[in-house]
Amino acid sequence: MLGERLILARKKAGHSLRSLSDAIDSRVSAQAIGKYERNEMAPSSDILSLLAKELDVSMSFLFSSQVEELLDVDFRKKSTTSTQERAQVEALVIEHLERYLEIEDILQLNSSEWVIPFSKPYFLKTEADAEAMAIEVRSVWKLGEDPIPDMTELLEEQGIKVLILDLPDDFSGLTSIVRRGNGKPEVPVIVISQNVTLERRRFTLAHELAHRLIDEASPCNHEKASDMFAGAFLMAASHVRTLIGEFRKSISYAEILDIKRMYRVSAAAVLVRLKQLGILSATAVNYAFRTFAKSWRFEEPDPLEAKLGSQEKAKRFERICLRALSERYISLSKGVELLRVPLSELEEKLKGPVQA
Repeated sequence: MLGERLILARKKAGHSLRSLSDAIDSRVSAQAIGKYERNEMAPSSDILSLLAKELDVSMSFLFSSQVEELLDVDFRKKSTTSTQERAQVEALVIEHLERYLEIEDILQLNSSEWVIPFSKPYFLKTEADAEAMAIEVRSVWKLGEDPIPDMTELLEEQGIKVLILDLPDDFSGLTSIVRRGNGKPEVPVIVISQNVTLERRRFTLAHELAHRLIDEASPCNHEKASDMFAGAFLMAASHVRTLIGEFRKSISYAEILDIKRMYRVSAAAVLVRLKQLGILSATAVNYAFRTFAKSWRFEEPDPLEAKLGSQEKAKRFERICLRALSERYISLSKGVELLRVPLSELEEKLKGPVQA
């Protein structure tokens, strides 16, 4: 495990074996570092401390075994991203997951293990079948037809780890399966950049949920099916028709903004959904995208968040850390280490603001 973590940390930092040796004043040779990475030789504690400092990672990152490997990593990124940037994101994700899974183990929590809502992955003959899949998921999870108030909380309740992180500009997120040791169940994780709009984050979470549900043998286009599912899951067909009507020749700008606020989706997603349901014709929707909605695919009108990342945060990790602190399963210093916040901030979360 140490060797694999050293490789990842070195790539994250952009070092070759030689440059890493040079950066620590040749205290050990490039050949020795290579042996550490192949687990052929163990570094002394002094050398390991030097390496961790230069690579800007914690000792717990190098030694913890909560995460054995990230499987099936699927980055949402620009095509120009470098190996170093991908390693940087992967290391960031592993570091957060290590802390998340550690506190779950301390509290012996297993109530949020991921269980697919069907007896087996959902087979889709066509992209349009994703509509029925969305209806069934809502039914199994007892969501009714109302708008979903918090996609992040919903997925966390169902056992999918959601991390909303400050990712590099070229990345909007990633999905993966976390392989754990000691026979522990694998954990799905969805990572979203906090630097994209709430509307996009919610749609992406629903889209990635679809990828977890669709049978890999389905002959349809999985990306298009996942987009179809996301729209259907966030905007239940019967609820939309009751709200707007079965058929409309046109729709006003103000109505679209009201609808987007209700379902907490993008204005463009509203138009696409109305076309999918046959409420608006393809001609009417195409006209909207050529005129008043021309910029909506690139710039969100009347965004839900004044500040990116301020709503629908991933709260479960902090909540269980505070539970562990309140019940004295962990110390304040351990809480600071897990939550990465100053002691004064943590004490305020536990006891409330200091009275003047």
